[in-house]
Amino acid sequence: MSMKIFVTGAAGFIGSNFVRRVLDTSDDQVVIFDALTYAGHRSTMADLLADPRVQFVEGDITDRGAVGAAMAGCDSVAHFAAESHVDRSIVGPDQFVRTNCDGTNIVCDEARRHEVDRFLHISTDEVYGSVEAGSSLETDPLDPRSPYSASKAGSDLIARSYFVTYGLPVVITRSSNNFGPYQHPEKMIPLFTTTLLAGGQVPLYGDGLNIRDWCPVDDNCAGVDLVLRSGVPGEIYNIGAGYELPNVELTHLLLELCGRDESAIKMVDDRLGHDRRYSVDTSKVRHLGWSGPKPFRDALESTVDWYRSNDQWWRPLRAD
Repeated sequence: MSMKIFVTGAAGFIGSNFVRRVLDTSDDQVVIFDALTYAGHRSTMADLLADPRVQFVEGDITDRGAVGAAMAGCDSVAHFAAESHVDRSIVGPDQFVRTNCDGTNIVCDEARRHEVDRFLHISTDEVYGSVEAGSSLETDPLDPRSPYSASKAGSDLIARSYFVTYGLPVVITRSSNNFGPYQHPEKMIPLFTTTLLAGGQVPLYGDGLNIRDWCPVDDNCAGVDLVLRSGVPGEIYNIGAGYELPNVELTHLLLELCGRDESAIKMVDDRLGHDRRYSVDTSKVRHLGWSGPKPFRDALESTVDWYRSNDQWWRPLRAD
């Protein structure tokens, strides 16, 4: 049975790729609700807006009236909209709390008022904090260590409170670092890729040994879509690829794929509160039916090829 899905933040990276998946694999209709900030662009969703099943409404999730009006008639909500760049949160935390906490509260409350059948809240593995050994379970305590991750942990708790208090059918995903097409070039893989393709030097923080789990965005979106449709209300599902790499190793892979050498690396001071490692246990989402990611190198190579072939998309963003 088809749905009409209210998707916040779908002019951005993961949200736009999620909508592509929905359009490719279902008969669902989509209402995209996005404020078109620096990280959300019409160019990112140009192909989506050409589909008659997609409606776009420009608006801010902290604007209750706009959210409520745009959500009318929708059966479900997929809430991707968030401020998401750690470095920006360190410089200016206010916007992160306002968007990620206040905005999530408004989207949840309007979903409650409209009595939607499903509410998917998108979160991050960063809410668990730095993990020295093993992998984080969904039941582990939250230990966020940046204004970004703290605001996302707060938004998780807000969303879950609507399940406990009001019975809103909330499901939550916590994903590891994503990469793929249409990711803003402030994030590591597109920043390094576009910089290397443009002939510049890439900045590597600290000793380069911070570890991240890299998940191809289309594989993450497959898991997210599965949780939206089949997840148990009130439950949380980790999504991660298990491709854990120190940043320095990832950098050398990108050098190889972009045809550059080590002279393109510039070591810079580590950022404040830089978590050493993230890792999530994905047993729960796999039990739900998620089959896991494609091979890492294949996904990374196809991502570099996409940026190589789509400089008309990323060059204006870098110029800004």
